[in-house]
Amino acid sequence: MAKFDEFKNKEKFLQDNKLFYPGISDLRLKPILTEKINISADDFKTLADKGNVTSKEYQDAIKKGLDRFAEIYIDLDTEDRERVCSYYEELMDIVGLESSDGHLNNFMYGFDPTIK
Repeated sequence: MAKFDEFKNKEKFLQDNKLFYPGISDLRLKPILTEKINISADDFKTLADKGNVTSKEYQDAIKKGLDRFAEIYIDLDTEDRERVCSYYEELMDIVGLESSDGHLNNFMYGFDPTIK
């Protein structure tokens, strides 16, 4: 559970050369995006506290979390959308979730390119 708190407490949307992320494109979006990501961390933590959680429940939490970005999606550039996805991947790693069930691809590209 400490990993969720560490995740929430770290400053987000800073430049990250390892990810080739230049930092947030619009500084006024930083607190909004950070709050939405941290709410998703709370969602994951609530599920993890429950115990015996299915992958589907976490995947539904990802979809619900990504839907929170709908009203500002148009304001996000590609790098910011990629960074949002990488934060979800960090949450997935915390709980050992292997797949977002296409939700990250849908958020990033508007469709899941793995489906033919």
